Amino acid sequence: MSILTALDLFTVGVGPSSSHTVGPMRAARRFVRELVEARQLDSTARIRVSLFGSLGATGVGHGTTNAIIAGLEGAAPETCDPESVITAMERAVMTGVVTVGGRTIPFSESDIELRPMTRLPQHSNAMKYDALDSVGNELFSRTYFSVGGGFVEADDEIGQPAPLTDTTLPYPFDNGDELIELCDSTGMSIADMAHANAVAIYGVEVVDARLTDIWSAMSSCIEAGLQHEGTLPGSLNVTRRAAGLARHLQSQEEAEEPGSLSNEWLQAFAIAVNEENAAGMRVVTAPTNGAAGIIPAVGYFAVRFKKVPRERIARDYLLTAGAIGTLYKRNASISGAEAGCQGEVGSACSMAAAGLAAVLGGTPRQIENAAEIAMEHNLGLTCDPVGGLVQMPCIERNAIAAGTAVASVRLALAGDGSHKISLDTVIETMRQTGLDMSNKYKETSTGGLAVNVVEC
Repeated sequence: MSILTALDLFTVGVGPSSSHTVGPMRAARRFVRELVEARQLDSTARIRVSLFGSLGATGVGHGTTNAIIAGLEGAAPETCDPESVITAMERAVMTGVVTVGGRTIPFSESDIELRPMTRLPQHSNAMKYDALDSVGNELFSRTYFSVGGGFVEADDEIGQPAPLTDTTLPYPFDNGDELIELCDSTGMSIADMAHANAVAIYGVEVVDARLTDIWSAMSSCIEAGLQHEGTLPGSLNVTRRAAGLARHLQSQEEAEEPGSLSNEWLQAFAIAVNEENAAGMRVVTAPTNGAAGIIPAVGYFAVRFKKVPRERIARDYLLTAGAIGTLYKRNASISGAEAGCQGEVGSACSMAAAGLAAVLGGTPRQIENAAEIAMEHNLGLTCDPVGGLVQMPCIERNAIAAGTAVASVRLALAGDGSHKISLDTVIETMRQTGLDMSNKYKETSTGGLAVNVVEC
């Protein structure tokens, strides 16, 4: 059983993509670390990077090249300056150098090669890093895979069992049925068991502090997105809408019943996050960046319109959502390049529904039902970003999925938790659907809206 908690799924990073921005930045940092460990950095005269499959197809629009340069120069997704990352590739090309481990190494634009038509068998999001000496001989080489949600695995790790660990989880579960059985046998909530599991790995102070920080970052992202205006970067010239929506809703509220515009605000919250993500700003991977708006929006909705205390959102909501998210990560995929958008937006919608059901008093079976309903109606969702940018249809898709999550909770809480289709069944169906889905609908921008919408 792999060790995976809510803290692994929710990480603070930068936009616009967890698999195409955050993952490559982490891979670049890891390559430098391994290059130093191999004692080859001092002999390195050039670093060459090859981006395969989905990374090669949509990497430029997803900020992959910027992330790689920033990672080679030591930036980390959690602490980097987003504004600096956005211009990293431009600076490297202009100056002709990158600073790696304290050494200045020559760089040209051709040192990052895009190979969209070559898909490595292990995963579509593949990148190969080569360190070369002064005459072009290979000193050190590593291939990494960005497998979704910012997770990175090397070529000798992908598809392999998780390494053994001395940590024993007090409440281990591999699937939804096991999770519900644990709730029945212990009388504990999903959130309490998820908290205990995380504490076993990180300690109670770290867990509680990070949960608070995660919710704070999510809230700050919504609030920033509701203020920022202008045009999003990229060839599509998409105008930000969240700030205008907020002003419109505020003016309408004076003539409406309190709370009557809650659904409209829910959508504005989601759009705010995903506009910040599309701009390359600070966001929380939840469980990916392309789906980063759903869980924050539903949580913010619960605070504002359901009067759920922020402390419960930071704990019970995130922990319950995270527990459900680990099932998708372990048993299917949260990667758009592997499963299509059902793996990103679908998973986030299901996680948000579970979390909201929990803080509104749902039983474990009602929570599982809410999660199942939410994913059931995202099955088959394709990932076909126009122009290779995380903007159309991604931003609106988060707003719609946030509404689906809330609707799923209403249905689940209206019943007693009994239902015909289990969460495990719908997760397995999502996995199978992803395998059957054509690669042109998996974050390559070679099918669907990506080819039928004329870029402006």
